[in-house]
Amino acid sequence: MKILLFGKNGQVGWELQRSLAPLGRVIALDRFSQEYCGDITDTAGITQIIRAIAPDVIVNAVAYTAVDKAESEPVLARQINTEATAVLAHEAKRAGAWLVHYSTDYVFNGSGNKPWLETDNPAPLNVYGQTKLEGEEAIRETGCLYLIFRTSWVYAVRGNNFIKSILRLANERDQLTVINDQIGAPTGADYLADTTAHAIMMAINRPELSGLYHLVAEGEISWHGYASFIINFAQAQGIDLKLKTNAIAPVPASNFKTPAKRPCNSRLSTDKFQKTFRLNVPQWQIGVSRALTEILER
Repeated sequence: MKILLFGKNGQVGWELQRSLAPLGRVIALDRFSQEYCGDITDTAGITQIIRAIAPDVIVNAVAYTAVDKAESEPVLARQINTEATAVLAHEAKRAGAWLVHYSTDYVFNGSGNKPWLETDNPAPLNVYGQTKLEGEEAIRETGCLYLIFRTSWVYAVRGNNFIKSILRLANERDQLTVINDQIGAPTGADYLADTTAHAIMMAINRPELSGLYHLVAEGEISWHGYASFIINFAQAQGIDLKLKTNAIAPVPASNFKTPAKRPCNSRLSTDKFQKTFRLNVPQWQIGVSRALTEILER
């Protein structure tokens, strides 16, 4: 099996290099790759590479994810999240290859308090969510074989994320305010990569598995609860922090004025994924604890 991976140095892309390796030959690219074009905004270059390599699977781990910045850069966000994705899907269809693509809970408006299903109607609140939804639609319209995984609150040991931000702030401040009315499930990049590899192995010869799936860790927490978990874990490991858990003040999202509006309900139901690919989904605390242990040991 030949797998062409775009975005090898992102949080998920980095882990995918490891998880996909046992499946076959992995050609992993980023926008700075020299031998092959890995800049998915270069549609001519991407088309040429896909046709030259003729992969069995194309994995797109590239996205414009600067949610607030996307409000002032909609053209660039759409170029990466929608237009480039459409090119990958078109070439996957032409090559008879599978396309694996990652999307987001931001395609929903965040209303209610129930986990979103794949069949629920999207209604994005911001440019980022809209362009990601358009990317999903572009994939479906080509008729290619695809696995779209909507996920949320992604973290990893590598790269910048909420865990590292909270630890940094805990060393700098003795008080902190964190949002308590946005709810989701912190989801590890390593978990996403491992489950992606499993799904590819099951789906490669079963076109009926082509489709959209929600893929997040089990459970739910607010950003405030997440921050408190991080601080409590670090303190239990003997890390001396300036910030104590009781000094983290819970506040509503309305206290923070940001260019992009964010959904309050980021819960995603993984029932379809679990039943289709016969996997259990671990509680979010398991992955976060593992990541924290590694980060704190560095």
